Amino acid sequence: MKIAIGCDHKAVDLKEIVKKVLTDLGMEVVDLGTQGPERVDYPDYGRAVAEMVAAGGADRGIAICASGVGMSITANKVKGIRAVLCQDSYVARLSRQHNNTNVLCMGALVIGPAVAEEIVRIWLSTDYEGGRHQQRLDKIHQLEN
Repeated sequence: MKIAIGCDHKAVDLKEIVKKVLTDLGMEVVDLGTQGPERVDYPDYGRAVAEMVAAGGADRGIAICASGVGMSITANKVKGIRAVLCQDSYVARLSRQHNNTNVLCMGALVIGPAVAEEIVRIWLSTDYEGGRHQQRLDKIHQLEN
């Protein structure tokens, strides 16, 4: 699986931890930045991750900023993206089972590395259930047109 990942300046350290988790899981990782502590604007990186996923250049994406809120708002503006702001494993699992989320957003100042690792592992290993949930996703897709 190919994962696009991006972050703002507040989340570089957590991004590097998540990248290691991804490579340990055998994922191909595309790092879209940022790489250092210099101030940047999170929408630039959230958009890059979301657009890569929407275009089929990555199977899923992970976007991290200070709270995760800005990244989730940004990613969800891109057609075809179902981004989830996740702070625990329960939401990670349900977002995949019920919503078939394709971008995971997290807040580097909200969760620690161990929680982030657990979220990533669960989010990547949980399948979409389809069935009754597809009707709801179809309604969401209609909003994009």
